[in-house]
Order: sequence, then structure tokens, then C-alpha cells
Amino acid sequence: MHKRKKKVQKKNSDKEQICCMAKTVRKYLPRTGTRKIHDITRHYLNERGIFVGRDRFFKILREEQLLVRRRKRHFFTTDSKHLFRKYPNKAKDLVVTQPEQLWVSDITYLKTRAGNLYLSLITDAFSRKIMGYHVADHLKATGPIEALKMALKNRMYPKRKLMHHSDKGIQYCCDAYVKVLNENKIKISMTSQYDPYENAKAERVNGTIKNEFQLDEVMPDIAFVKREINKTVEVYNSLRPHLSCHMKTPEQMHVNPNPYPIKLKTNPLWETIFLNNFSSN
Repeated sequence: MHKRKKKVQKKNSDKEQICCMAKTVRKYLPRTGTRKIHDITRHYLNERGIFVGRDRFFKILREEQLLVRRRKRHFFTTDSKHLFRKYPNKAKDLVVTQPEQLWVSDITYLKTRAGNLYLSLITDAFSRKIMGYHVADHLKATGPIEALKMALKNRMYPKRKLMHHSDKGIQYCCDAYVKVLNENKIKISMTSQYDPYENAKAERVNGTIKNEFQLDEVMPDIAFVKREINKTVEVYNSLRPHLSCHMKTPEQMHVNPNPYPIKLKTNPLWETIFLNNFSSN
């Protein structure tokens, strides 16, 4: 009877710690999937003598109503009816094997009480790291140009040959944007038609940023949005693991682009977060 009671107590204690750790992850990654939370927390749970498989982990989060529902929305920000030159899709046959070989870019909208804002993103296709971003209250080319300039400043491998892929929207085809690409000797690639699959990596990053970080809600104003985007990009790059990066974060993959599926057991940033939250337990 005593052993049984002790076993129940241990089970309840384990469940409580699992939920606490999952909630801690959700403070930084509000709507990330259960598989990623399990991967982030597993090592730290094991250190506490808690060994839980993915199925049981999922079951516990479901019982405690800690799962999230995904919402899909789409809004067109591409205007391809213009007279500027449209470039062919060179990225479709490119085998990406290292960071800063291919950048993908796109624009998505964010809602505020005063109307829509537009977020321009430049993402590294290999590491999934957001290299540059800019928030504007218009769809002029200056927004994507500012994102591109930030990405260029953030390069770690400036001598590497680089290709830039986008849709054929006027912002990317206009003389001012093409000039920046040419000045930096960056090859230009564009989608051949409006098909999300031709720029799928950029579309996925848009969805992740909005859906997983609660940026699909109506926000107060542009100042608030800019602060949230700054925080979101930092967390996305440094804390969120990617399946395509062997569960490394974009930052880890960009710095250490190991081609083999070697997972890092720990992330020093998560280690610090968990230490601060659970040191007294």
C-alpha cells in the first residue's frame, strides 16, 4: 500500500514538473508544437529523474489543456502586374548545402487597431535563420530594402556566393531593390508564377512568426508591433528548434552547419531559463 501511494505521488510530481516546464517553454514559444517542447525539455527532465516518451508527454499536455490549435489565414501582399523585369526561378534546381547560399524573402501583414502593417523578412534557406526584417505601414519597396540591408550587415560568410529568391512582386523587381542585390553581387531568382510552393520556406517562416508567436492578433500600434517583432526574431533564431535543422535552433545551425543529423543535447539559453525557473524546486 505504501509503495503504491509513493508511486502515485511520484507520478503526480512528475506530471506537475512536466507541465511547469512546458508552460515555461510556452512563455517564449506561445504556440509551438508538442514535439518541439518535448525535445527542448527532455534532457532537463531526465536530469530530474523524469523519463517521458513523446506519446505520454502529448497525453499529459492534452489532459492539462496545454495543446494549441493552429489557425491558417492568407492575405495577398504580392502585386506582380508591373513592367519591371521578372527573373527566372534559379532556386528550384539549387541544392542548398550551407548557410548564406540562398536567402528567401517575403512580405506578410500584421493587424493593428489603426490598420495593417507589413513585415518584410529575409531568411536563410539552409539554417532557417531570419537574417533581416523590417516593419512598415505601407507596401513600398523601402520596407524590403531595409530588411535586405539588415541581412547584409548580419552576414557571417560574406565571401560566399549568394542567391536571393522571392516572388515577382513589384517590391523585389523594382530598380532600387535590384540595385542593392547587384551591388552586393547576389544572384536573383524569382517564382515563375504565384504558387506558394515556389517560395515555401519563406511562406513557412511567415506562418511560424505569426501563428506560433501570437502575432496574428490585432495589436495596438506600430511601436508595439516593432517591439514584439524584435523579441520574436531573437527568440525564433536562438530558442526555437527546427526539424529541418535536426532540432537545432537557426542560430546553432548557422554557426555550426553540420551536415549530419547530430542533435545538441542542450541549449545554453534554455539551460539558463530552466535554471532560473526551477532552481528552488
